[in-house]
Amino acid sequence: MAFTAFSSSTAATEPVVRRKSRAALFLLLPGIFYLILFFVTPLISLVITSLQAPDPLVFGRFVNALNWQNYAAVIELYGEQSVRSAGYAALATLFALLIGFPLAYFIGITLRPYPLLQSLALVLVIAPFFISFLLRTLAWKQIFSTEGPVSGILSSLGVLGPGQAITGTAFSVIFGLTYNFIPFMTLPIYATLASLDLRLLEAGNDLYGSPATTFRTVTLPLSTAGVLAGTLLTFIPAAGDYINASREFLGSADTTMIGNVIETNFLVLQNFPAAASLSLLLMAAILVLVALYVKRSGTEDLL
Repeated sequence: MAFTAFSSSTAATEPVVRRKSRAALFLLLPGIFYLILFFVTPLISLVITSLQAPDPLVFGRFVNALNWQNYAAVIELYGEQSVRSAGYAALATLFALLIGFPLAYFIGITLRPYPLLQSLALVLVIAPFFISFLLRTLAWKQIFSTEGPVSGILSSLGVLGPGQAITGTAFSVIFGLTYNFIPFMTLPIYATLASLDLRLLEAGNDLYGSPATTFRTVTLPLSTAGVLAGTLLTFIPAAGDYINASREFLGSADTTMIGNVIETNFLVLQNFPAAASLSLLLMAAILVLVALYVKRSGTEDLL
């Protein structure tokens, strides 16, 4: 009797569960369609393009093939730019962390009793987003140029030679990357610190922990999620950036990054298989580095 009642109840709930599943699937369809249209389809097209071979009959034309040699060729040709891109992106991420963490701590912890000042400080962090990325980078090009104030001061101190500029150097490119991506580092860390229970910091002080010990044992471990998110949001776009390192902005021929090579192959040389191969290799390298970073930081559950 009890088994019959249980079977009837189960049978009655099955249509309800089935209707809910269909409703959930219906709600997911726009997102699935969006991902297929704007992510999966371009990715498949990029893979097909990366395997194309030159048309023996028409110069500058490519035909579909399985030319895996494209990947080996671009690694051999542009290995230096790839290593440089990883190095520049890593340094920019490190400097952004060194600047962004104290800034996020100041806004999220120190200014918490003053909501108005906290909001104002957040606006100042976000304010650069209201100006074009290109205009901000061009402004730094003018500041670092030979006629700019920074070069003038350094020349008067004897740090720079006559007519020597800061632009076109590794310093200017890394500076540009750091400056442009500091908000991407600061905001996730701020979001973590803003929700931090200040009683935990008070407990560290009550247990006679120095400010450095409290920061190392309490604040830093509890802000790991924000640091991880900020690092990923900074390193990934910095590794593929091609604005700061271009000759028209803060870079030169000696500071070319992999993004500049991809841009040149796509738009100038129109060597589409090489550009597509580089793009896929860059994506794969970033995924591997991110996976290793997440695994070593012990935050796999955040992904």
